[in-house]
Amino acid sequence: MTDITILGAGNMARAIALRAVAAGRNVQILDRTPEKAVKLAAELGPDASSGGLDETPGGNIVVFALYFDPAREVASRLGDSLDNKVVVDISNPINTATFDSLVVERGTSAAEEMAKLLPKAQVVKAFNTTFAGPLAEGSLNGKPLDVFIAGDSEDARNQVAAFVSDAGLRPLQVGALRHARELEGFQLLVMALQANPAYDTFNWGTALKVID
Repeated sequence: MTDITILGAGNMARAIALRAVAAGRNVQILDRTPEKAVKLAAELGPDASSGGLDETPGGNIVVFALYFDPAREVASRLGDSLDNKVVVDISNPINTATFDSLVVERGTSAAEEMAKLLPKAQVVKAFNTTFAGPLAEGSLNGKPLDVFIAGDSEDARNQVAAFVSDAGLRPLQVGALRHARELEGFQLLVMALQANPAYDTFNWGTALKVID
């Protein structure tokens, strides 16, 4: 039985998969290059399986650990096989040539565009404000990472929040899916700081944390 399917086998896919295994979840890794999925599943251990992106996701939670454009392409192809599943979009639709703008229109977000492609899925925005290094560790400077969660379905948000909590992270639910706009916009600024040579110590190893 698969609890969580992760689409992709890159750095973020690995980090989320490590958190999923730490949370005691069974994980399915599907990638365009099945050999990469096999390699990652072997690293994760006996609670992980692998396959290609032509396979039907088995998990009730399906994490798109993909960039925005590939995520849209895969969502269009998977279509109704994702009906009634919790789909987690982690992408940041950023112009990576300049790190100075988003590539989605004003008044929308990557997550909302994914929801248009998957009208019968429960789309949730999460993990877009976490970088792979700290996420793989689960903490930074001894503090658990915060994971901001947006979605129109309270049940879907709660399912993702339970996974986040079991993984040793702190879930922070911010409300409806439209709040993905703020999460993506803020992460644009954070990513621009990583790419700015004036902040050479950041090096994609920072984390957002609400201090209370």
